[in-house]
Amino acid sequence: MTLELVSSTKAFDGVQQRYRHFSETLDCTMHFAIFLPPMAERMDREPQLPALYWLSGLTCTDENFSQKAGAQRMAAELGIALVIPDTSPRGEQVADDENYDLGQGAGFYLNATRDPWQHHYRMYDYVLEELPALVEQQFPLNGRRAIAGHSMGGHGALVLGLRNPDRFSSISAFSPICNPSDCPWGEKAFSSYLGTKREEWEAYDASRLIEGATEHLPILISQGDDDEFLQRELKPQVLQAAAEAADYPVKIEHHAGYDHSYYFIATFIEQHLRFHADFLLKP
Repeated sequence: MTLELVSSTKAFDGVQQRYRHFSETLDCTMHFAIFLPPMAERMDREPQLPALYWLSGLTCTDENFSQKAGAQRMAAELGIALVIPDTSPRGEQVADDENYDLGQGAGFYLNATRDPWQHHYRMYDYVLEELPALVEQQFPLNGRRAIAGHSMGGHGALVLGLRNPDRFSSISAFSPICNPSDCPWGEKAFSSYLGTKREEWEAYDASRLIEGATEHLPILISQGDDDEFLQRELKPQVLQAAAEAADYPVKIEHHAGYDHSYYFIATFIEQHLRFHADFLLKP
């Protein structure tokens, strides 16, 4: 695949870059961001760097996390690459909706099965297969992957990690949508993308997936207690109950006074990166 460099900025002696490429999976042009720590310059493309894949939330692009979270300093110190995809397919030919919680900017990291969405909206396959294959071919990444995200992206990180424990070393999330089958954001997206058969939604619901998980990955979740979406949309208590019933060790930390914003993410991103480093960097 051909990559087109859109921008490149030095940060913490590493480099923050943005690329454009045509996605066969999504049948449209996509952007992604990547941060390479300073040691990448000395590797001559030898595959030595592990990567954390970050999935952003509703209305975000690949640029929100790289510009607002302040993750590069710790990623540079630890020697971890950051790979940041967009949140949905984009373009004039791609189906969209006038509301912010469906369509472009709201891909929900699933493979749509209903029109008009199913042709382009295959973010699950893009994040799981196409994007890792692309970046591991083009950059000195060693195939060790962790996954994290925020809100809708936290939902995506949990689902992708729980369904593919052989592909990721660890999972973390900020303010994830934990039970999308039973919240307004999830019900709207799932009924549109997947249809009305609720049993088909369970493949993308972390609270349901954790019940049947046979392999356990380390999971860290950070939730602000002043989050305006906490009770109506996020429902971490449902995931916690499911994890306890399944004897799946999930660490959910509640933080008084914090909301749903990137100020919350920036405050605790170092903890999340160190959490993933324990598994990405072990011999």
